[in-house]
Amino acid sequence: MNDTDLQVSDQELVIRAKNGDLSAFETLVSRYEQRVFNLAMRMLHNVHDAEDVTQQTFLNALEHLEEFRGDASFATWLYRIATNAALKNLRKKRGLPTVSLEESTELQEERDTIPHPEYLADWRQSPQELIQNNEVRALIQQALDELDEKHRLVFLLRDVEGLSVKETAQALGISEANVKVRLLRARLQLREKLTRTFGDPKTLVKPEHKHKNSESRA
Repeated sequence: MNDTDLQVSDQELVIRAKNGDLSAFETLVSRYEQRVFNLAMRMLHNVHDAEDVTQQTFLNALEHLEEFRGDASFATWLYRIATNAALKNLRKKRGLPTVSLEESTELQEERDTIPHPEYLADWRQSPQELIQNNEVRALIQQALDELDEKHRLVFLLRDVEGLSVKETAQALGISEANVKVRLLRARLQLREKLTRTFGDPKTLVKPEHKHKNSESRA
């Protein structure tokens, strides 16, 4: 990618690609290939599968480019295609039926509750110090892998890839409110899992959960 390519917007490159300029689409591939691969790797943990998903993502994008209307950014649209492709790969490996992204992220937040933390403690080291340790990074990845699919996807897109709440909602086909709820749940679950490993037992506090039945008695 040369300096001139860097100055051209995604929107302009998409228009040129739609008009048959293959080099414009190749520029888009160069611009986003590594980001798509990184997302696929975080979801699949397998280089070969991540490469397949990356290739499939851009083939699908090229095939359906005429359907892109620009309601969301090109990057968001691309992430949606990549997430779909990675989910299909995961489900195929697990022997599960292939479903659409909308079905796999079915709205259930109205029935969900925000979990109460069961383990509260100050960390022995700061997160900034911990993240420098390779073993710690592996534990963080393990904790992330233990999240259920819908919460992990939101966390990956919002906190790891840096998409906005609106872009994450568009990429997953859910509401912005659901993105916020799922992100909060993911962060709380990750925080508690990691605190059990890195928390200082001397500062442990057991939270007291209040229940509706514990109101004043007659």
